[in-house]
Amino acid sequence: MHPTPNDRDDAELQEFGYRPELKRTLGNFHTFAAGISYISILTGTFQLFYFGYANGGPAYWWSWPMVFVGQFMVALCFAELAARYPVAGSVYNWAKKVGNPHVGWLAGWMMLLASVVSIAAVALAYQLTLPQISSFFQFVGDGTGRYDVATNAVLLAAVLILFTTLVNAFGVKLMARINTAGVFIELVATVVLIVLFAVHVVRGPQVVTETAHTGDGQSFGYLGAFLVASLASAYVMYGFDTAASLGEESLDPSRNAPRAIIRSIVASFVLGGLILLLALMSVSSLRGERLSSDGLQYVVLDVLGPTAGKAMLWCVLIAVTVCALAVHTAAIRLAFAMSRDNNLPAASLLARVSPRFQTPVAPAVIIGVLSLAILVVNIRQPQIFTVVTSIGIIMIYAAYLLVTVPMLIARLRGTWKPAEGKFSLGRWGLPVNILGVLWGAGMTVNLLWPRAAVYNAAAPYHWYLRWGAVLFVGLIAGGGFAYYWFVQRHRTGVLAEHAADSPAPPAPAADLEEVTTS
Repeated sequence: MHPTPNDRDDAELQEFGYRPELKRTLGNFHTFAAGISYISILTGTFQLFYFGYANGGPAYWWSWPMVFVGQFMVALCFAELAARYPVAGSVYNWAKKVGNPHVGWLAGWMMLLASVVSIAAVALAYQLTLPQISSFFQFVGDGTGRYDVATNAVLLAAVLILFTTLVNAFGVKLMARINTAGVFIELVATVVLIVLFAVHVVRGPQVVTETAHTGDGQSFGYLGAFLVASLASAYVMYGFDTAASLGEESLDPSRNAPRAIIRSIVASFVLGGLILLLALMSVSSLRGERLSSDGLQYVVLDVLGPTAGKAMLWCVLIAVTVCALAVHTAAIRLAFAMSRDNNLPAASLLARVSPRFQTPVAPAVIIGVLSLAILVVNIRQPQIFTVVTSIGIIMIYAAYLLVTVPMLIARLRGTWKPAEGKFSLGRWGLPVNILGVLWGAGMTVNLLWPRAAVYNAAAPYHWYLRWGAVLFVGLIAGGGFAYYWFVQRHRTGVLAEHAADSPAPPAPAADLEEVTTS
């Protein structure tokens, strides 16, 4: 009997000592959709345009290609890793393989916490869009009270998190169907929006050379303003590794995942860059405060009018929904991957795959509950949530560094071996890896920099808000490192029920029926 493609894919798990448990049902477009929905062009650009414009003026647009070039170097490294190690919990398992179990645990720990925070942060984007569509969605007050917006944002976000929790608990097939449909709508809406902006242009592309005097009074002039504004792009272009995190549920993942990683970041760069550029070229006026407060939502309504504008905002809402779904999905796979190595509390429960739904249900529910708990912080202290959200992004960049740095060391030592006959950077691997590390380190410093404009832009002013990112990331990284060294490293190891040499559990009735009838 000849081995099937699934047998060959499952054989790659033997290197990690795992028994295949997740069902392979996802095709090429599913993996691409997972990566691009995590990045989510419409979610990121609509959520953060106001911040970039307020701090850098129209010239902040240049941060988009800058961030793309840096993150593309990282994505190319990840594509090589996805071809070599197509397993769940991508960043965690990659860091463990190219580094060591300690580095892997720290990367997984930081990525998991960041993912929980990111689910809450993405869900809050409902508040930026729904009340713009209709005042009906402003359930708390009329939006003018001191806490109206923050409290309403939590209410709307909680509904979205409950939805992503239920969908992910009911299995990867349902998640993939919803995600694929959502991504298709998002891509079509993005192209339509680009065309509509293009036919309404009122100024030329030279608009991206205007700084709107945002560098005045800055210690580094416009460079200082630009570095702050660049966070609007840095906060968007990550998460492409999600395409590889579904490797154990994908068909031919060692070939499909690398392609999906590269295609998702390139498509996001091209489409997102055109949206930002044409928005600046088509908005009726670059003056006034609404560009710096309402962002792209204002531009859409200004350029397209209320009817077409609100129709487009519904598409943005769909994009936010599938983005939150993708982030939740990636977090579940990461928790599952760490748990089967006995690297999280209640590991046996978290690593258990439901025979009915073919997915780890417990992590879906627990991650949803933790994300809901984080939302509560935003009710009365929205500035603290801004700090927490920034911490989440910083930890993702740090987790990426915990992959690219050990990979670079392995290249320099000559121990890195790409997958034969699959995606490989060849002689370009070393310079690409070096650029990826330099970029990751530089942007992590930029993200951590305790600037009032980022971490404490409005009253009340507190030192712990301004220094919150430095303090919390230091505490999370240092505490996590110490916990693993003194406690967790003595427990780590593949759980017996997940080990490659353990017998597989009986298949559910539906699966047995499918086998006997085929």
